[in-house]
Amino acid sequence: MSPSFGLIGDHVSDNLLREFYQSSPLAGSNAPYVEFLYDNWLGDPQSVPEAWQRYFYDFQDRQTGDQPHGPAIARIKAAQKQRSHYYSMPSATTVQDDAYARKQAGVLRLLTAYRSRGHLAATLDPLGLSEKPSAPDLGLAFHGMSEADLQTEFDTGNYGGERRLQLATLIERLKSTYTATIGAEFMHIPDHNQRYWLYTRLEKAAGHPNLSIAQQRRILSKLTAADGLERYLHTKYVGQKRFSLEGGDSLIPMLDSLIHQGGRQGIRELVIGMAHRGRLNVLVNLLGKSPRSLFDEFEGKFEHSVDPGHSGDVKYHLGFSADVETAGGPLHLALAFNPSHLEIVDPVVAGSVRARQSRRHDQYGAQVLPVLIHGDAAISAQGVVAELFNMSQTRGFHVGGTVHIVINNQIGFTTSRPDDARSTHYCTDIAKMIHAPVLHVNGDDPEAVLVCTQLAFEYRQTFHRDVVVDLVCYRRQGHNEADEPAATQPRMYEIIRKRPTARVLYAKHLQECGVISADEAQAMVGEYRSRLDAGDQVAEILKESQDEFRVDWTPHLDGTLNEPVETGISRERSTRLSGIILDNSDMNLHPRVAKIYQARHKMAAGEIPLDWGYAENLAYASLIEEGLGLRLVGQDSGRGTFFHRHALLHDQHTGHTRVPLTEIRENTPVEIIDSVLSEAAVMAFEYGYASAEPDTLCIWEAQFGDFANGAQVVIDQFIS
Repeated sequence: MSPSFGLIGDHVSDNLLREFYQSSPLAGSNAPYVEFLYDNWLGDPQSVPEAWQRYFYDFQDRQTGDQPHGPAIARIKAAQKQRSHYYSMPSATTVQDDAYARKQAGVLRLLTAYRSRGHLAATLDPLGLSEKPSAPDLGLAFHGMSEADLQTEFDTGNYGGERRLQLATLIERLKSTYTATIGAEFMHIPDHNQRYWLYTRLEKAAGHPNLSIAQQRRILSKLTAADGLERYLHTKYVGQKRFSLEGGDSLIPMLDSLIHQGGRQGIRELVIGMAHRGRLNVLVNLLGKSPRSLFDEFEGKFEHSVDPGHSGDVKYHLGFSADVETAGGPLHLALAFNPSHLEIVDPVVAGSVRARQSRRHDQYGAQVLPVLIHGDAAISAQGVVAELFNMSQTRGFHVGGTVHIVINNQIGFTTSRPDDARSTHYCTDIAKMIHAPVLHVNGDDPEAVLVCTQLAFEYRQTFHRDVVVDLVCYRRQGHNEADEPAATQPRMYEIIRKRPTARVLYAKHLQECGVISADEAQAMVGEYRSRLDAGDQVAEILKESQDEFRVDWTPHLDGTLNEPVETGISRERSTRLSGIILDNSDMNLHPRVAKIYQARHKMAAGEIPLDWGYAENLAYASLIEEGLGLRLVGQDSGRGTFFHRHALLHDQHTGHTRVPLTEIRENTPVEIIDSVLSEAAVMAFEYGYASAEPDTLCIWEAQFGDFANGAQVVIDQFIS
């Protein structure tokens, strides 16, 4: 990091900082030290010495975020003059103090280097095949220090709760925090509060999850379930496709932790979107799908066990839903259907979540959580992912943040060379476009996986933004179980064949810690196998759960497309609705828009025929009056692509906007959204919204499509 006050640019004016940098010796080699102290003072004033507390308090006007420049600069120049006088009288003490100050600044630069680039040296790949890029800035020499300084104590700015540490102790903690089995990327985030929130929690934990014995045993039980199901299917249904989770087993304890942590903190619905990899494991071990039902599907009884209308689909496409009891109450789990191999399900899930949040009046997503599970090749290569990231903080599509999980088996289909799969170092670099933090974690360290999962959830709940957990793992089988991966990855699969599973490794770890005996660990395996043999449900699922926000779909199940529907309304009703949607007496409209509304008054009076724009608005008004919601989405939906709609009015003097359709009925869920310039993700989002909310008319318009597209109202003989 350059010697400047870049981290405090939001709090002090650029001109003042520039003057400070140019005029004060404090901005020379000691600038990182001053910046570091100021950074910590912002988070906790007590974390810096008292003299610095007074200095920073005087330096910054906490009410306006700035200080009058004259007095501040005068103080800085006075400090410069005093320090210049000090340097005019050199002594042995002066030289010694100056050398220590340079090393103190080097310590702080080293700390910043670990926060910024420690992830490059982290042990993330369970197979040990990934080449780590060069990171010389993580070494002592790069910052003007040597091993001779290891026993020297330096100011750490309250790192991990300690104000001063020996350099050796600091480096040990930095390595355990940033270069062990977790690699955290967050210094690209421009918001200081978000960065500070992340690194203080990471550094306080210092790589040690501090789990209870009960939590450790639960992790092992979930790894046993993940491994047990795959082994059972592999031996009983040889060669059949299942897109196994093997190698990424930690996904199951990871999701289990997310479900129960969410339940404790107020999440009432959790909606998951994922492709094939691991879907059957998630269905059985988390959502409570009956193993017997799954086995029937493997045995060819699938088409007789479901509605014939769905018989063309396959078991690893299907969705499911269930209710789970958590410490905070029942939580509804939903896994979205996904016939696609890749990422189009992502915006569908986001749209479904937005509908559920709207139903609960959950403005910030405190009660409904979207979780998207990606493949490593797909998240970086599929454009719909970038489209959804771009939509994540927009008014019409935000869902309070999404937890993204990447099952990163480092191979995609057969491509193991990263430079064949993407143009970035990490497959998750696409998420940096929205400044999302990325937590890379070694999938064979399930405790570290839980640390990342819990941190990701808390970040999402605190800042209502997306966060990514990159589960770096491997794929024990081929792309599907009939594939032979060693044909193209001989070295990788030689290592995989010899590597114990995550369950075996973790069971051994717990045995060494005295948490569980070898016999107990093996008993877990036998018990799970027995439950599968019996076809018994293996997940902890509620049989019944009452939820006032649950949709009753039964009235919508028997309809047909050719069912006759009366679409006309009476003239009296038309007149009443027209009076509401044409009232713009308090608006200063653009002359062209005012002319359109003058014509609409004549249409309402029967003086001239209705045009499409007015008939469309009137049709929406009639549906809203009948109790339906409306969600009209497109790049120019408010005014209409062809200047025809003007359902959203703009005051030409004040800029104030108004949507007359919202005045038809109180508390009406009406949204007219000028969307981002995306077609695939926006259309999928609206599909997802409609799939979760049957009482809202969802309309998506292509940018230059026929403006009638999606309206789906019949205006022939509209006025009966």
